[in-house]
Amino acid sequence: MIKIELHSARLKLRLIEDTDWMVVHGLHSLPETDEFNTLGIPKNTDETKMIIDSWIADHQQQEIKNYTFAVEQSAKDQFIGLITLKVGNPKYRKAEVWYKIHVKYWGQGFATEALNRILDFGLTELKLHRIEAGCAVDNIGSIKVLEKVGMIKEGRKRQVLPLKSGWSDNFEYAIIETDKRLVDSTMPVNHKNV
Repeated sequence: MIKIELHSARLKLRLIEDTDWMVVHGLHSLPETDEFNTLGIPKNTDETKMIIDSWIADHQQQEIKNYTFAVEQSAKDQFIGLITLKVGNPKYRKAEVWYKIHVKYWGQGFATEALNRILDFGLTELKLHRIEAGCAVDNIGSIKVLEKVGMIKEGRKRQVLPLKSGWSDNFEYAIIETDKRLVDSTMPVNHKNV
C-alpha cells in the first residue's frame, strides 16, 4: 500500500486511515458542514465506518482513482477536514475535487490552502489536464474558495442537488493545466511506500 502525504505552509494532507472514523463522524455530523452537502448526516458511527472503509479500499487499488485525504494542521497534527480527488477515465485526464472543513476552521484560509495543494498534486504529479468542482449556488464560502485558487465558473446545473432545504442549483467550476493558479511550489509532494 502506498502512503501519500502532501504538505503546504500550514497543512498536512494524508490518506485517510481507519483510525480517523471518530473525527470524520464528528465532521459529517455537524449541521453547518451538512447544509450544502448531499451525503447527509450519518445515522450512526457504523455508517461512517462503512464510508471510510470504502475510501481505504480505493487507496489499496493498483491504480488509485479516489484519493481521500485527512486535512490536518501541521503544527498540531489536528484534524480539520477532508478533501478528495476523484480521478476519471485516463483518456480524459480529468478529476473532480470536493472538500469539507470543520466549522471551527472556516474563514482562516485552510480550505483554500488544501484545495491549492490538491490542484498542484493533480495537475503536476498526476499529470491531469482538468480538475472540476461543483457547489450549491448559495454556498458563498465555497464559491470564494474555488475562485481564489483560480477555478473558473463554467456553468450552472438547475435543481441537481437534493439538499435538506430542497433542490438546489449547482455551479460548475474547473481549472485546466494551462490556467493561472495559486500554487506554493516550495512545498514538495512526499510519497512513501509502506
